[in-house]
Amino acid sequence: QLQLVESGGSLVQPGGSLRLSCVASGFTFHAYYISWYRQAPGKERERVACISNRNDITEYADFVKDRFTISRDNAIATAYLEMRTLRPEDTAVYYCTTSDALCEPALRWGQGTQVTVSS
Repeated sequence: QLQLVESGGSLVQPGGSLRLSCVASGFTFHAYYISWYRQAPGKERERVACISNRNDITEYADFVKDRFTISRDNAIATAYLEMRTLRPEDTAVYYCTTSDALCEPALRWGQGTQVTVSS
């Protein structure tokens, strides 16, 4: 069964940090590119960051540059999103996705993990 399972979301204070994980199963993880998206209540879903299948190219949305880091470990079929200096506007459900090329439309979605930034 093809699956992407996100975890690591929680309530955190402004300025805090979190690391999200995305564990893949049921397909050849290292063959696919990974993106993280997020969706805040009442807003459109937006792409946050992308990483190549070989872990050598990354791209970030302007609103997270220098604060978030995307990475992956193909040996354990897991992707990560390290988030620092979190802001209330980062509050959203975060999703892990796969695609055939960097930052291309997603082929598969996880169920999402909730990140809430609030004091």
